[in-house]
Amino acid sequence: MGKKPESTFANMVIRLLIVVIVAGLALGVVYTQTYDVIAAAKKKKLEKAIGNVVPAFDSLKMVKVMPPTGKDSLTFYKAYNHDSLVGIAIDTYTDKGFGGRITLMVGFKPNGTIINTAVLEAKETPGLGSKMAKSKSNWSDQFSGKNPATWKLKVTKDGGDVDAITAATISSRAFCDATLRAYKTLKSYKGLK
Repeated sequence: MGKKPESTFANMVIRLLIVVIVAGLALGVVYTQTYDVIAAAKKKKLEKAIGNVVPAFDSLKMVKVMPPTGKDSLTFYKAYNHDSLVGIAIDTYTDKGFGGRITLMVGFKPNGTIINTAVLEAKETPGLGSKMAKSKSNWSDQFSGKNPATWKLKVTKDGGDVDAITAATISSRAFCDATLRAYKTLKSYKGLK
């Protein structure tokens, strides 16, 4: 057997440095190998959400728009079919969710009527606030075909027209807040051609 190295501060620092360098290189290799796969999966999820909230289209134009309220811009995906605007998919958000930020895709007709909604990201309570996602329940169907100009985007408990998810009023309010942010931004946006 070889002689055991002396435990000095310098030896410990050198060994720790070697471990850090090897771990850093390993993380870098894994990141580069998975970056394209993760980016492709995110793109596919986004395309699916856009397709779920607007009618059939043959081209999209993307534009970033700053909402009247909020600190982050919203992304508008203007959907065209034969050069005619058929819908606007808006990537919107709220920070009022029970589990933090909720990101939605809301589809609007050019007149402001909601076509459909899709939850992109939410960390709400499983079995309660998570019911806002279509795959788990049909709660969000109540938004389809409604125009926020005449339909109050607030839960009934707050004087609005939206039936809240049972035992998940905070999540329901957050969903309404994100949808209302998208609608108000759409109404303030001048480039709807």
